[in-house]
Formats: sequence, structure tokens, C-alpha cells
Amino acid sequence: MHRSTKVLLVMDVVESVRLMEQDEHDFVQRWQQLVQQAEQRILPLHGGRIVKSLGDGLMLEFATAKSGVKAAFALQHFSQQANAGLRPEQQMHLRIGGNLAEFVTDKHDIYGTDVNLTARFCTLAGPGEIVVSATLRDQLVSALDADIEDMGECYLKHVEKPVHAYRVAPPGMAPTFVSLPTDDTELRPTVAVIPFTARTSDPDHAVLGEILAEEIIAALSRTPDLNVISRLSTSTLRGRDASLPEVQNHLHASYVLSGAYRVMGQQLILVTELIEARTGRAVWGDSLKSTVQEVLQGEDRITAEVVSQLGAQIVRTEMQRAASRPLPNLESSTLLMGAISLMHRSTRSEFDRVREMLEYLIDRHRRLPTPRAWLAKWHVLQVTRGLSAGGKDETKRALEQTQRALDVDPGCSLALAIEGFVHCHMLKDLDGAAQRYESALAANPNDSLAWLFSGVLHSFKGEGAQAVASSEKALTLSPLDPLLYFYQSLAATSALAGGDYERVVQLARASLYSNKAHTSTYRALVIGLALSGRIPEAQQAVKSLLAIEPQFNIRNFRERSPSSGHPMGQVFIDALKVAGVPD
Repeated sequence: MHRSTKVLLVMDVVESVRLMEQDEHDFVQRWQQLVQQAEQRILPLHGGRIVKSLGDGLMLEFATAKSGVKAAFALQHFSQQANAGLRPEQQMHLRIGGNLAEFVTDKHDIYGTDVNLTARFCTLAGPGEIVVSATLRDQLVSALDADIEDMGECYLKHVEKPVHAYRVAPPGMAPTFVSLPTDDTELRPTVAVIPFTARTSDPDHAVLGEILAEEIIAALSRTPDLNVISRLSTSTLRGRDASLPEVQNHLHASYVLSGAYRVMGQQLILVTELIEARTGRAVWGDSLKSTVQEVLQGEDRITAEVVSQLGAQIVRTEMQRAASRPLPNLESSTLLMGAISLMHRSTRSEFDRVREMLEYLIDRHRRLPTPRAWLAKWHVLQVTRGLSAGGKDETKRALEQTQRALDVDPGCSLALAIEGFVHCHMLKDLDGAAQRYESALAANPNDSLAWLFSGVLHSFKGEGAQAVASSEKALTLSPLDPLLYFYQSLAATSALAGGDYERVVQLARASLYSNKAHTSTYRALVIGLALSGRIPEAQQAVKSLLAIEPQFNIRNFRERSPSSGHPMGQVFIDALKVAGVPD
């Protein structure tokens, strides 16, 4: 065994599993051509060698930084030429990480912390990119050896402290990010609504089941959290006695809603059932009533009840699965919905699991911005829930995730909204937050989370009418959101600025009915009750708040709340004092 210090590169193929599943023979053939090019031409030219094969990647060794990056440029150039003429989904893109590494070598392998760190730098690179460490960058001459872009301090998986990273490209060619086609349908459960079966001999009533199914499909389609199979696809199963496996194979649904109805006079009774397609288990069922006239006029009570119950049951089922099963056994839609739900209502151990779930999802779907945006929000909640004192570190981590999400999709309204949330709640930069909320709504005028956050921002600034209008818009847009209690909680804060204290209490109590562990809801409830003169109720709410967050006091509210620098913040503080919150 002997110790060496040399330049290591780790190279792998972005989305190799997808490419392999798409055409295994073609992928293997193209990969072998790349390895052959590396062995026979690129590495001999630059004094490099293959240390080991990593399946869909290679670890390479070089004597100098200059020779290492030149080889990396040549590998990327060969890869780009090989993609010429191929459709975007067929193209094979490399990502490369580089580090000046100290390691121990024996006849079998090389070992050391720096070896593992080199592989971590590879994960910072996007398709077609090369990312290197500060130690390697220090041995390069900018503009002569490479164009170098400072990425700042980045957080790597299983590495406690941030590391400085740089993106490099050939001289005169600024680093560019290859945008891959994105498809986030895997991140949402899929629901199929089968036209309901008529238990009636009257042919005039036979159409009612289709009308009900169509209304339910239309209502479910308005939520961004579910994929809903189109009516044309599900109508092909009308009148067929199809088994659940047949339905799942035909429609690829996670959940199937079916049922039967009968008509007695003018009254319609629908018996419905929601089945989890993976297990065949019934997760919800009910008998619901309406009238024939209401159904024909599109005003039936059944649609609203089915949509509300179905959404709640799917969230509950996905969350229970996400909390209890090993991560590799979970579908992507379960990971995301479970993480979003557990993030706001969990114990400390469950909260920590949320981070594991999102990081696992990012590893699985590196070209999708959504998991990174939610991981950014997780870092904010670390601080706002009092689980971390490292405000500056969490802010850096959160902004790194939103920036990497926006690198993938600059128009991702969710990432823009959550970046605004970071500016508002971590940096207390309300103007910066407002700009990002405006950008999110410009990209997607129906982004309910951007409307919700915008409402809270107006509340902190004492802009009551705008606060209420924005939060009510958010509630209208997301009646099925798995975070409905979170929407109600923040809408309660917006209603405080509007002076509608009855609405504050109504929203806060509705939120607490679904999630009694959300401390910011108790704060809004305490303030609303105190400002409306209901002091004994406010004092009781303070007891509930302190039972969950014993360290809560006026001082840390003043430090944490973005409202503190505004007159509305003093109104909140005075109300908390009146209710008995300790200094």
C-alpha cells in the first residue's frame, strides 16, 4: 500500500436506468464506444488511466489538473457528437466531477475520504457539465485552462460541512446546462373514475352515471396533486365487468373509483368505493344522496363530497405507506405526497425521514425540479419550527436547492414560490420575496402556493385587503391540496391583517382539526382570539401552544417573524402578550 495525491475524475451517465430500459442493446453499445474512445485515444493523449469501472461510470486518474480537465472536455465533446441526430429522450449525457485527491492504493483498489468526495462532486453536475473542487480549481488558470464559474458553497450528501465547487468548460465556452425533457407525472398518484353502473330499468336514467363521473373527473382535474385519467379513456370500460388487474393494466391507475346508483322517484343514491389498485384494498366507500334534477343541472351534492373524501383518503393512504415502508419499495408519487404531508405534521423522527425521502426522490429523478423545491422548504421549516439554530446554514441549503431546481426549469413556479418563502422567512427580505412571488404567478397564474405565500407577505406588511384576496384565491385554487390545513393556517394569518377575527378563528380551528401539531396555527388563533376580546379562550390556546413548543416566547417570535419590522408585527406581539405568552 502507498499514498498518492493525484487528480481524480468520476464520470457517469445521466438517467442511465431510463436509457437502459428504453433500449438496453443500444445503450450498452454506445457506452462501450465511449469507453473505447477513452481508453484508446483520450486517456493516452492526456496521461490518464481508468482506475475502475462503476457500471454506468468510470473513475479516472491524472497527474495534473490541466490534463484532467482537458480529458474531461474531450469526453464531453465526444458524447455530444454521438448525440447528434438523436431525439432528446434518446441522447446520452455525461456528468463529471473532479477533485485533487489524496488516497491510498493497493493492488485491488484506491481508498480514502477524497475518493468518496470526488464521487459527490459528480452529483453536483448537470447533464453535459463538469464540476470540480476548490483544490483542483486552484491549479487551473482561468480563461487559459478553462472558463470557470463559481458555484459557491454547496452541500453534499453525507458530508457535514459545505464545500466550495466550480463549474468548468473549455476556454471561450461558458458552462451551459443541457435541458432534458421533463415529465413529473410519476410524482403524482393516478386516479381512474369508472362511469357508475345504473341499477335502474329506466333508460332515461342510464346517462346519470356518466354525468356524475364526468363532473367528478373535472373537479379532480383541477388539483395539481393528482393525475386523472380522461373520461374518454375510462368510458371504454363502461358496461364491462373488468377485473381490477385489467383496469390497472389498461389505465395504469394507482386508485380506481367505481360504484353503482339507483333512482327512487326523484332521489338518486350512489354507492361508491375507492380501491387502491396495488393491493386491491378498499380505502374508502360511502352511500351518497342527491336528486336527478341536481345531477342534470350540475349542482349535485355528491361531486363535492366524493372529491373531498377521495382526496383526503389518498393523502392518508400515501402518507401511511411513506412513513412505514423502506424507501426503495416506495413509488415516486408516494414519496412526494408522503414527504409533503409529513413535513408539516410530523414528530422529529418523521420530520428527519422527510429529508431522506426527498433526497432519495432527487437521486431517482435528477432532472425534475419539484423534489428540490420541497427540500428547500424543509430547510426553512427546520428553523421556523425551532428544530435548528443554524439559520444561515439552512438558508444556504434552501437557496442552493431552489437554484438547482430553477437550473433545471427556470419557469418552475413552485421553485420560485419557495425561493420567495426563503427570502421572506429566513432573510426577512420582503421585497425580494414579493419579486419571486410575482415571477411565480407570471409563470403560472394558478399556482396556489404562490398566492398563499403572497397573502401572508401582505399580512406582514399590514396590507389587509390584498392579504385576504390572495389567501382566499389560494383556497379556491386548491380545495384538494394535501396541505389544506397549511393553507387554512396561513389564510388565518392573512385574515388577521384584514381585521376579520371570526374568520381567523374559523380557519385556525379548521386547520387544527386536521393537524393539531402545527404551532403557527396556534399563534394565529391566539392573536385572533385576543384581538377579538376573547381573552380566556386565547389563554387556553396559549396553553396548547406551549404544550407543543415549550420554548416559545415573545423574544423568539420577534426574532423569527418577518412581521417584526412592521407595525403589524407589533400588533401581533401585543396580542400575544395579552394572551399570556411569556417574554
